[in-house]
Amino acid sequence: MSCSPMRLWSLPAFLALLALSGCATSPPSRVDDACAVFEEKPAWYRATLATEKRWGTPPQVQLAIIRAESSFKHDAKPPRDSFIGIPMWWRVSSAYGYAQAKDETWDDYRAATGHRFASRTDFDDASDFVGWYTSQSQKRLGISKWDTYNQYLAYHEGQGGFSRKTYANKGWLLRVAQKVDGWGKTYGQQLRACRGRLDD
Repeated sequence: MSCSPMRLWSLPAFLALLALSGCATSPPSRVDDACAVFEEKPAWYRATLATEKRWGTPPQVQLAIIRAESSFKHDAKPPRDSFIGIPMWWRVSSAYGYAQAKDETWDDYRAATGHRFASRTDFDDASDFVGWYTSQSQKRLGISKWDTYNQYLAYHEGQGGFSRKTYANKGWLLRVAQKVDGWGKTYGQQLRACRGRLDD
C-alpha cells in the first residue's frame, strides 16, 4: 500500500487509514538513541511510562527487551522450520509481534490482567506485557526490574528455564544478554538527559 494520500479522500479519513496501515507501525529510524526513538514515537514514550507506573519496569529495560526480540517490528515472527534444508510452512515458535510473546504466554497475560483484547502488534500492549512479565520474574525469581541482563535471560528462557539455568551452556545467548544489557544502560543514560524535554 502506498503511503501517499489519495486525492478523493478527506484528510481525516486518510489519517485514520494511515494509523491502521504499516506506515504507522514502521520501526524508529534511530534505534540506538532512546531519546530519538521517543521523539519520533511519542505514543511509545507514553506507553512505557504507563507500564513503568503500573509494573515498575523502567522504560530503558522495556526498550532493550523489545529491540532484542523484534527490532521494533510490529509483526515480527521467528523463522520457518526446515526439513533437510527445505523451509516448511510452520515456524519454529508461535512468538509474534513487538514482544515476541508466544501464544500460551500471551494468553496467560491476558487472563492475568483482564486485557482480553490486547494485541501483540500494538506497542502499548507489548510494553505492558514486558512490564507484566518482568514483574513476574521479580516476584518468582528475585530479579530486579532494573537488571536488564537477567531479566532478558528469564524473558528468553522462560521463568522455569531461568530457574533451571538453561542459559548456562548457551554462550550465544549470554552474549546476546550482554548486548541487551548494554542497550539498557545506554538507553537509561540517554533518557536521564532528555526526559525533561520528552515530558514537555
